[in-house]
Amino acid sequence: MPEVIINGPEGRLEGRYSHARTPNAPVALLLHPHPQHGGTMNNKIVYNLYQAFVRRGFSSLRFNFRGVGRSQGTYDRGEGELSDAAAALDWLQTYNPNAPSCWVIGFSFGAWIGMQLLMRRPEIAGFVSVSPPANMFDFSFLAPCPSSGLIVHGDLDTLVPEEAVLKLANKLNSQRDITVTLKSIKGADHFYKDKVDQLVELVDRYVDEQIASAPARAAAGTR
Repeated sequence: MPEVIINGPEGRLEGRYSHARTPNAPVALLLHPHPQHGGTMNNKIVYNLYQAFVRRGFSSLRFNFRGVGRSQGTYDRGEGELSDAAAALDWLQTYNPNAPSCWVIGFSFGAWIGMQLLMRRPEIAGFVSVSPPANMFDFSFLAPCPSSGLIVHGDLDTLVPEEAVLKLANKLNSQRDITVTLKSIKGADHFYKDKVDQLVELVDRYVDEQIASAPARAAAGTR
């Protein structure tokens, strides 16, 4: 899990990267929660999901947005952080030019940034959005959503009401050839206290299912 330094739009971005042992492995980019509320790449959820994708054989990268840890710059209300994510994805693809697929995984604020990145980067084949803050940030840019993916939410989340996430998922699922799977974890709050293992297991199952069905989807011409 070597430390890496990425040239970001505002200077250095601090990251951790694990390169897959198998050649031409898929890649995964993981995005942390809000920088102004203690979010870092070492967030427990981000770290555990990072490890899950490493175990699945992905070349995986997590990093600190500008102004967090040793990353340079200052918080930029999401605009700069989106540019940071794009720079991190560029770095990841430079080291994995033959990756067959690319996934973006974000938690809370990171989910909002990750879903914006979907709109910029057509090579992203799948996403995992954990507790997307659909009541706090504007998700109307997903028109249409370019990739299928997974949304996870805790039914005891008091920061992001369940109905806001359900409304977002229903909107995205109304689009042709796109399947957005919404999974609710019973008894989980916004930070998945005592439920992180259950979250990771759920994401593991979803990723395994998508990898298994990828050849059939490719033959059908869908994502």
